[in-house]
Amino acid sequence: MDIWLLSKALILGLVEGLTEFLPISSTGHLIIAGSLLGYTDEQSKVFKIVIQFAAILAVCWFYRERLTQVAIHLWTRERERRFALHILIAFLPALVLGVLLHSIIKTYLFNPLTVAGALILGGVLILYLERRPPRVRFSEVDEITWREALKVGFAQTLAMFPGVSRSGATIMGGLIFGLSRQAATELSFFLAIPTMLAATVYDVYKARDLLAVDDLPVFAVGFLAAFVAALLTVKALLHYVSRHSFEIFAWYRIAFGGLVLVTAYMGWVSW
Repeated sequence: MDIWLLSKALILGLVEGLTEFLPISSTGHLIIAGSLLGYTDEQSKVFKIVIQFAAILAVCWFYRERLTQVAIHLWTRERERRFALHILIAFLPALVLGVLLHSIIKTYLFNPLTVAGALILGGVLILYLERRPPRVRFSEVDEITWREALKVGFAQTLAMFPGVSRSGATIMGGLIFGLSRQAATELSFFLAIPTMLAATVYDVYKARDLLAVDDLPVFAVGFLAAFVAALLTVKALLHYVSRHSFEIFAWYRIAFGGLVLVTAYMGWVSW
């Protein structure tokens, strides 16, 4: 068994779990971390799909009571039916554009330097939004209308550009359209479930010829690491945003993106 390969799986699993639901771009971090670790072969493509699925399951587990209530009472309670409809509406823009642009984005934009640029620009935007006067019209996810759901859904499509961050786009979109930080963050979590699940199923189908039983130990290590890290991150982020702004994540994005660009310019790292 290749211990170094298992170590890479552990590191990348932790990176996925820690960054997937923070507004700092998990895809961007995986591209950069994978490049640094030299894990960019065909196996790595399937591996990233597996650990993303682990992050999805972590959110499902965290919100298992709410999701169970929605499933049981979908046809009998207005609240649950409305909630499910709004998540579906918010998901549709990413579904349509994802199918249309998936191949182009994967081919031309998945590299560390474009990610670094997106991290910096996204950080600047977060700082701008956080310093505007708050305009909260919806303090809870259940209060939003289908219009806000659709608007946040279109905001999420910006995350198709690696480095933007799916959670960052949806949370900032939520703040722009009048959601509280708590509501915008929770909507981002709920919207992640169908969005990431659809992307995972599509990627597995595209990469089905790369699946191999021999890779199971590597995938298992990454899956477990991503699941545990994502579960802890979701809980910690909800606690954090109830008391703080997202500025710390903006500064982190700017610093990290700047570091990648500086190391590339100086020739210290061959990205």
